Amino acid sequence: MKLIVGLGNPGRIYAHNRHNIGFMCLNHFAKTHGIRFAQKQGQARIGMGKAAGNKLLLARPQTGMNLSGQSVSRLVKKFNISLDDLIVIHDDLDLPPGKIRISQGSSSGGHKGVESIIAHLGSADFIRIRVGIGRPVFAEGSTKDKEAEIIDYVLSDFAPEEKKTVAQVIPKVSEAVLCLLSEDLTTAMNKFN
Repeated sequence: MKLIVGLGNPGRIYAHNRHNIGFMCLNHFAKTHGIRFAQKQGQARIGMGKAAGNKLLLARPQTGMNLSGQSVSRLVKKFNISLDDLIVIHDDLDLPPGKIRISQGSSSGGHKGVESIIAHLGSADFIRIRVGIGRPVFAEGSTKDKEAEIIDYVLSDFAPEEKKTVAQVIPKVSEAVLCLLSEDLTTAMNKFN
C-alpha cells in the first residue's frame, strides 16, 4: 500500500492559502480517482482506493501544518507503510509558482511540516513532491521581521494572477503521482523536475 499525504492546515479559513497547496493537490488526485476522505484515523482525514494497480491510502493531517509528523507517523505505523511507499506533497518557497520538484531523502529546507515528519519518522527517506509558491517580496522599510512576513505570506491566499498558474500545476502534480505509482522515482524526476 502507498500512503500519499497532502500537507496543509485544516479549516475553511486556510482552504485557499499558499500553505495548503498540498491539500489542494491531494483533493484533485482523490477526485479524479473517485476516492473520498470519508474517515478519520491517525489525526487525519483519510480515503482509500486504487490507482495504477496500487492500493492507496490518501491522508490530509488535521494536526496543523507544524505538527504533521504526529499524524504521518501514526498512519505509517498503523498501516505498516515502508518509507519508500510514502509520498508527501507540500508547498515550497524556494520554487517559483507552477514549478514542481520530486525528491527522496532530502532535508526539510526549513519547511516546518516536513521537519515534523522527519523528526517523528526518524528519517527523511521518503518521496516528496514540492510545489512552488515563490517567496514574498519584502516591502522596503518594513518593520516586520522576515520570519513574520513569510508566515503572513504562506497563510495568505493566492493572488488573482497566481490562480491561473495554480490551476495548471494541480493536475500536473496528479500526473506526477501517477508516474511515481506506475513507473519509478527516476522516471518521475526526469519527467517533472
